[in-house]
Amino acid sequence: MCRLFALSAGRNRVYATFWLLEAPDSLALQSRAEPDGAGIGAYTPEAKPELYRTPKPAYEDADFAAEAKEIESTTFIAHVRYASTGTVSLENTHPFEQRGRLFAHNGVVGDLPKLEHTLGDYRTLVHGESDSERVFALITREIDRNGGNVSAAIASAATWIARELPVYALNLLLATPDEVWVLRYPETHELFLLERPTGGTHGSRHLEAASASGRIRVRSSDLAAAPAVIAASERMDEHPDWRALKPGELVHVNADLQVETSTVLDDPPTHQLRLQDLDPHAAASQQPLPSG
Repeated sequence: MCRLFALSAGRNRVYATFWLLEAPDSLALQSRAEPDGAGIGAYTPEAKPELYRTPKPAYEDADFAAEAKEIESTTFIAHVRYASTGTVSLENTHPFEQRGRLFAHNGVVGDLPKLEHTLGDYRTLVHGESDSERVFALITREIDRNGGNVSAAIASAATWIARELPVYALNLLLATPDEVWVLRYPETHELFLLERPTGGTHGSRHLEAASASGRIRVRSSDLAAAPAVIAASERMDEHPDWRALKPGELVHVNADLQVETSTVLDDPPTHQLRLQDLDPHAAASQQPLPSG
């Protein structure tokens, strides 16, 4: 199963270190189980998106591991891919960028020809073969149509997908330089949120986050002196305030780290896919990974 991670420090630029090679509970370990690439998205001081991506397993790509060790940004998205749709290539590696926004997705959405037909001219935003990039293009279209309201655009796009397309899961992250959106839908895969105060539970601790199943590890000493909001596929430390999003719940983290939540989808997809409905490769990509 692909792993998702997002961190917002609001208006504060912070350094975050992503271990890809050295640590035993790092992205490298996940990549040995899921050899379809990894990526990190961040923003420059000028609010320009930066993508650090490789279609190789992270443990095979020393250049990527070295490049991605320490990144400064206000918001971050990290993703480790087990391909469900599309070949293993840079074009299909998350996160994706469109119109200055970053996006990553875990799940499977079917009937891509119907989705492409709906995209119309927005099909030109898609450079790879994945369902994820097409979902992103649909959200981008809705953002343009409604005058820039990202929350409404995600809700509109997800509602259309849930009604019109076969769906196994649609967990997603979307980021701008100072805002983050998180959607869990439906109940297939879990997604967790932590509103972390300055210094964590003790008031003076840096961030040391590692998923229990050993898939992603992130450290930020700057967060000893700054608050943050984190979203991830798993609880990543001992903080008691991690909570699971409800199916259909959309979270918006604004530039002041205020968290707004709403239920944008009450019902399961009209065409809910089961694991046995997927082709063997897609099914393997969606299997839960063992913890520990």
